[in-house]
Amino acid sequence: MQDDIQLVNEAQKGDKIAFEKLVMKYDRLVLNIAYGYKNNKDDADDIYQEVFMRVYRGLKNFQSKSKFSTWLYRITVNVCIEFKRKAKTHSHEPLNNFDEENENSFSYAEVIDSGMNTDQSTLDGETADLIQTELDKLPKQLKMAFTLKYYQGFKIKEISEMMNCTEGTIKSYLFTSSRKLREKLKPILEF
Repeated sequence: MQDDIQLVNEAQKGDKIAFEKLVMKYDRLVLNIAYGYKNNKDDADDIYQEVFMRVYRGLKNFQSKSKFSTWLYRITVNVCIEFKRKAKTHSHEPLNNFDEENENSFSYAEVIDSGMNTDQSTLDGETADLIQTELDKLPKQLKMAFTLKYYQGFKIKEISEMMNCTEGTIKSYLFTSSRKLREKLKPILEF
């Protein structure tokens, strides 16, 4: 498989096949990040399309100062954060059913539990929806850090590169978002 540098160089010279290979290599990850952030397939598709339009337009300016994947994820994060919520609400499937092959699937109990007595079997569809509702209420930066860490399984260092901030800031975002979710969901997680 061709590496990113070669594909980027070819795509910058106008090779559409090279660009398509880049898209195919990263499309699932971009879509998963978008879906994890918005928890809505239609919105995720819109974000996905906007990300790759920006990548296509901006590729000529990419200078390989960072890895292509980091640059792409930074664009993805920015598009997610900028994305305006549609007025029309959509029904959606639970996040953990979106990509059954994703080994970094999110475990609500793992993040929210932190010592509380919970039973994973009680975290059914209604609870998952409630968790997503509370997650949607978080400030954009907190939600994005939480999504990248717990939905996508990125390391703190990778998230800090994607979000263009320090690792300490990411740790703070994760601590704050987890604490806020625990506070809001404590009544339903206790028996």
